[in-house]
Amino acid sequence: MQTRVKLWPMNAELGLRERKKLERRAAIESAALDLFEEHGFDSTTTEQIAARADIAPRTFFLYFPTKEDVVLADYAQRLDRIVEELGSRPADESPWDALRASLLVVASDYEHERSALIRRFSIMTTNPSVFARSLALQAGWEDTLSAVIAERIGSGHDDGGITARLLASAALAAMRSAIQHWVISGHHEALPDLLTSCFDQLAHGLAEVR
Repeated sequence: MQTRVKLWPMNAELGLRERKKLERRAAIESAALDLFEEHGFDSTTTEQIAARADIAPRTFFLYFPTKEDVVLADYAQRLDRIVEELGSRPADESPWDALRASLLVVASDYEHERSALIRRFSIMTTNPSVFARSLALQAGWEDTLSAVIAERIGSGHDDGGITARLLASAALAAMRSAIQHWVISGHHEALPDLLTSCFDQLAHGLAEVR
């Protein structure tokens, strides 16, 4: 199945050279995802991906360090999107509400890119090396968001950053749970609605669940 993957930077004026780079990156992603689905992740080589994308084998590594990173190619942009949204939230808004609003924006992005997300998720969950790489990247998300939230909280919580990290990790856990349920259940509910439900449950506390 021939597909196209497009993930352009948000709110950016792109020159011709940058557009060409993004188009080539998208072509590599599309070629890789198609081949992973056709032949399996482990059986697909970077040389095969390069041939399908009509590039030299060495060019692949100018864009992606590993095959795993092709599957998870949108992670960096998603994190940038969350950080951007957090930076735009009102200063007097609570960190939890700011995280909630920012992640709901990304959930809406995912909703509009449903087919691509489902393809990536399917490959990730059925290949241990991709799943392990995703966990490493998610840990990076937690580090970044913890730092952003710590700065937002300021010196009022001199607890070594544990409050900021707890907020970030809980918010990301809500996001992961919502996405997993959304994909596994056949995405009958809107992802933003599922994420809202997850945030509500965390906000009200899970201790009373029996």
